[in-house]
Amino acid sequence: MLAALSIRDIVLIERLDLSFRPGLTVLTGETGAGKSILLDAFTLALGGRGDGSLVRQGEAQGQVTAEFDLPVDHPVRGLLNEAGIDDDGALVLRRVQHADGRTRAFVNDQSVSAQMLRNLGRRLVEIHGQHDDRALVDPASHRALLDAYGGLAPLTEEVGSLWRSWRAARAEAAEEKARLDEAAKEADFIRHAVEELTALAAEPGEEERLATRRTEMMRFEKIATDLADAQDAVGGASSPIPGLAAAVRRLERRAGEVEALVRPAVEAIDAALNALELARAHLDAALREADFDPHELERIEERLFALRAAGRKFACTVDELPAVAVRFADQLDALDHGAETLKRLEARAAEAETAYRRAARQLSEKRRAAAMALDAAVNAELPPLKLEHARFITDCQSDESGQADGYDRIEFWVQTNPGTRPGPMMKVASGGELARFLLALKVVLADRGSAPTLVFDEIDTGVGGAVADAIGARLARLSDRVQVVAVTHAPQVAARAGNHFRIAKEAMSDLDRVATRVAPLAPDHRREEIARMLSGAEITSEARAAAERLLKGAESVK
Repeated sequence: MLAALSIRDIVLIERLDLSFRPGLTVLTGETGAGKSILLDAFTLALGGRGDGSLVRQGEAQGQVTAEFDLPVDHPVRGLLNEAGIDDDGALVLRRVQHADGRTRAFVNDQSVSAQMLRNLGRRLVEIHGQHDDRALVDPASHRALLDAYGGLAPLTEEVGSLWRSWRAARAEAAEEKARLDEAAKEADFIRHAVEELTALAAEPGEEERLATRRTEMMRFEKIATDLADAQDAVGGASSPIPGLAAAVRRLERRAGEVEALVRPAVEAIDAALNALELARAHLDAALREADFDPHELERIEERLFALRAAGRKFACTVDELPAVAVRFADQLDALDHGAETLKRLEARAAEAETAYRRAARQLSEKRRAAAMALDAAVNAELPPLKLEHARFITDCQSDESGQADGYDRIEFWVQTNPGTRPGPMMKVASGGELARFLLALKVVLADRGSAPTLVFDEIDTGVGGAVADAIGARLARLSDRVQVVAVTHAPQVAARAGNHFRIAKEAMSDLDRVATRVAPLAPDHRREEIARMLSGAEITSEARAAAERLLKGAESVK
């Protein structure tokens, strides 16, 4: 419930602090005293549209703060937790309006968006008047109100869950069928691709490893060629070793004859032969160390060519070939086992649809029963509100194509006079009738689907006597279950209140401007205010006596 309202520098309100209590609170005052200013300021705190013209003339900014006391299990606390807003008990909404049009919003002194403030505000307070149709214009809200009245929220949630399961199962079956149809169009290509890619057996990173090895081998190929040429020169067909060895043997046969002459030459040639053998051994080792195999280079180049050709064929990189192979294998598996999989998915979707439709039909039946009960309850409230010839009708239209909330489109209709055509409440009822239909609805739905605070703005305009008294009685009944704040010109309504504020304009001390004041009324002052409402500017003793009777009558009813 609303606990306190604080306003600073909004239009004619310089400084205002009000405390509220449970039950029925009324605000009364002369026309033009500032009741609409007070409601505009309150609406601003609830996330309403800001406007720089709301700031009191000469001030840079205005501010409105609304404090609420809520039970620990109120849904608004869940929104606070989701938004990471501190929640230590009381809930304080604050809106700062700058004269240049900028606004800032705060919840428990944490900055929030205006949208967040609106989301909270509409769960805390409902403002209704002759021309305020927000609670009635959207048929989606009518369905939610009917479900709340019939206690159908758990079944509605179950239907929504079953609908989402059916939708997911249906989408999965449709996706599988589309994949199967696509695969069937290219069956031959897919089978060939699987065979080719399986045989190729590409590995992740293989291209890079082969390319690196190929570069190394091409570098060693040039070195190996030079080493081989040198090896051939030393130990090949053109090698001098055989000729030198033969020359040594001939010279050694002559060494006995002229040893002194031959020996130096033999020793020198032996040293040359040894050096050549050592050079050949080094060349052989170098060739082995070079690790060059022309056959391996050929195999690497053939493998790289095959991998890159496959990449071009399947429009992917070489590293993506393993994933492409898996995808084609899956498509082939879909071809081979797709019919069985599709049949299973379609069966699951059919089961989900059956479960949804069973629950949706059950929900529709319960909604129709709840609609009959709601119609009877609302229609019982209409005669005292001077709507004795009118009828309230909950129109239920079903569409079995199905939605998350079931088959039904719910809309509140009325028939204002016998013989006239019923129609949607917003199109058929006049402003005054609409306000009274709304009041009857709220009395019936007060503890089901209602915000904790209801504000009624002059819904008694244009009525008097017994009808005004009936409106007051219903507001008082409503206030037994939710907090009710009513702006009223009807003394019959004001007499029913447990809390009474009077709104008035007062000239300031400098006499060049006025300000709106709001003051709680003590019992004696209440009687005077109600007498004023009965008689006008001049309060007579008869008006005071009538006011006293209204107050005592209202007290006896309590």
